[in-house]
Amino acid sequence: MRASAPTLAEEAWRLAFGSLPMEDGLAMREEAGWRHFPGNDPGRYAHLLSVADLDAFLASDAAARPRISMADSSREGGAAVPEEDYAFEDGGADLPSLYGCFDRGATLVVSQFNQLHPPLARFCRGLEQVFLHAVQANIYLTPPGAQGFRMHYDTHDVLVLQVEGEKEWRVWPGQPFPNPTRRTPWPGGIEPLEDAVTMTLRPGDALYVPRGVLHDAATQDGGHSLHITVGFMEPSFAQVLRMAVDLLEETEPALRATFPSWRLADGPAGLAALVQPVAAKLAEPAALERVALALMDQLAADQPPLLARGLFLHDPTPETRLRLAPGALHALVPMPEGEGASLRWAGAPVTLNAIEAGWVERLAEGATPAELGLESLGLCRKLRRLGLLAED
Repeated sequence: MRASAPTLAEEAWRLAFGSLPMEDGLAMREEAGWRHFPGNDPGRYAHLLSVADLDAFLASDAAARPRISMADSSREGGAAVPEEDYAFEDGGADLPSLYGCFDRGATLVVSQFNQLHPPLARFCRGLEQVFLHAVQANIYLTPPGAQGFRMHYDTHDVLVLQVEGEKEWRVWPGQPFPNPTRRTPWPGGIEPLEDAVTMTLRPGDALYVPRGVLHDAATQDGGHSLHITVGFMEPSFAQVLRMAVDLLEETEPALRATFPSWRLADGPAGLAALVQPVAAKLAEPAALERVALALMDQLAADQPPLLARGLFLHDPTPETRLRLAPGALHALVPMPEGEGASLRWAGAPVTLNAIEAGWVERLAEGATPAELGLESLGLCRKLRRLGLLAED
């Protein structure tokens, strides 16, 4: 019997959270507490990133604003280094100036490096398959004895992966400004709720910090620090509700009805009565299913597809063992009354009859066209050319 290889999601989970059970990790994401994951392997994240990878990136045309930025907490005012100090007017990296800023203590920040670096792309894709929302990877390279940003919070959950060197972190438990988003910018004047907890991250360590939790980090005089900040770009309830209203307005008369503003004088009870029918429509299973499908479609469309093919490929034979491409985000959505399914992915949906949908379900575990039935060969070749099937 063939041994079952770990899926892309399982590989990414173990790399991110070690032996933490997935149920516990999902519960952690629903709370507001930070967590330190000490590592036992200094080379744990070495295959994801290195300083040599950053040097190669800086030598390319991709090194430009806004993907690159720099930060130095020793500056007066904001920590962000002015663009003109390290980039040309067209946004391209001015390497002599950038190196000078780095030598003087500025942290180099590379945003969404997962869009350019295949090892990080695969890692983020695995986590996306677990959490069903976008995941990004920002890079921070800090010179010795320096600090990029002062105390702050992020507007999404993050997981810090320490790749090289050491960095001392301070985390202030709690959320003095609960659940901030990009639409709720830093209000100023925020004070920590508790004393800081201090820890040193070493290669192989990870640190989970929920949004709204204050933190900062600095290197010591002895060496640099290279870490990956994995950003969990989870939607808020407000985003989902806005999406639901936009999706349902066309088909739901209750959402298009006139809002009788003259009833505002009736007080809270009258207003609640007006809103109740609309709230009930948004909570109907059909409405929730439509929103869920829209969120999945958006995830597949917005993220690089990581298709399982290149410019040239050979069509599969009846004996070629195939498996659904591990890096291609997809969803098999049943059609009404068992009429088949729609295979949703980054490209145009693929309509499947009931038999074809059954083949696709088996291909999730791996199979040959001969095992499925020779009549499946046409669909397998089609999905292989789309990049949705990989040779197993």
